[in-house]
Amino acid sequence: MSEKTVLVGQSGGPTAAINASLAGVVAAARSVGARVTGMRYGIQGFLAGRTVDLDEVLPDARSLSLLKQTPASWLGSCRFKLPQPAENEPFYQDLFRRFAEAGADCVLYIGGNDSMDTIAKLGDYGRSVGSEIRFIGIPKTIDNDLVGTDHTPGFGSAARLVATSTAELALDADVYDLKSVTFVEIMGRDAGWLAASSALANPDLVLLPEVPLVEDVLMERLAGLLKSKNTVVVGVSEGVRTPDGRLYAELAAPGAGVDEFGHLATLSGTGRYLASVTKERLGCKTRAVELSTLQRCASQVVSRTDLNEAYMLGGTSTRAALDGETVKMCALERVADDPYEVRTKLIDVLSVANQVRHVPAEWITEDGMGVTEELLRYVRPLVGDMPEQLPPLP
Repeated sequence: MSEKTVLVGQSGGPTAAINASLAGVVAAARSVGARVTGMRYGIQGFLAGRTVDLDEVLPDARSLSLLKQTPASWLGSCRFKLPQPAENEPFYQDLFRRFAEAGADCVLYIGGNDSMDTIAKLGDYGRSVGSEIRFIGIPKTIDNDLVGTDHTPGFGSAARLVATSTAELALDADVYDLKSVTFVEIMGRDAGWLAASSALANPDLVLLPEVPLVEDVLMERLAGLLKSKNTVVVGVSEGVRTPDGRLYAELAAPGAGVDEFGHLATLSGTGRYLASVTKERLGCKTRAVELSTLQRCASQVVSRTDLNEAYMLGGTSTRAALDGETVKMCALERVADDPYEVRTKLIDVLSVANQVRHVPAEWITEDGMGVTEELLRYVRPLVGDMPEQLPPLP
């Protein structure tokens, strides 16, 4: 039997755990004598002929260990939307010719929703032409918005950074004896999982994309809170929308363009907009803090659970592909919360692509500005123990 080759790429926004999945791919392939070729800058880089021999650049256990704990996408990433096969079959014929030239027996793609769309299209086309190449998606996204899996690698580490940062910002905002409102802006275009995780730090309000935000209602809540305390902290998702569906980020930065997948290219400014309105209407000190890119690449507060599960998914996906599975995504299924336990499963990637998993309505408080204990039970094992702090003085 000839030596098999695994072709692997990373796509979309990076995370603190995405390279752990890559390390799992390499380790699993190596354990059965398969070779691993990496796509530089995802499928877009592969189309430009950019690959790297991962057996050569990751020669030993130490290099794999370092890769596992290195944040961001080590191979490089892209945001590249594949056309529909029926609309551009020559594109797929060329791409599959390149797969054959690379000797690929299977193609693994580590990414989020758009990346699963890529695997779905490749796998579906491969089936239609009788290709023996296997296609498996390995989930990652800090947004935690992939359907079919309990959670996604990358989310736990980002949630840990969000929660610890929110707690630290609350302490910082409380050092002066004056009325203030701090908006902590948190990533999450369509789903509020990451903003919801700020509730681990006990902010006063949590604003999610799942619930339209009425400015007047928010101002009433903030005014009421400021009557009884000096410092108010609000965790707010960058994807919060007005009742008519418009992003508050668009109000802060009108005219922003869109990316390859039709998403707003500059999705930030929600916190700045709300801070400005609050200052004008309530006359108190306000501050907007964007956690920004650190949410997806900060390794100083990485979740150990996150790294281990990302590594496990990389290995399981590789073994499944080499065993003949295709057009699947390797997902996580939660067995128990306490003690926390998960197992892996394979699901049809066609059922995942272009779907969004929202925070369940029953995990959001009735006023739409907070989350329930059930959500906190869900997220705690993924984040790990929070740093202990003294409570504020009365």
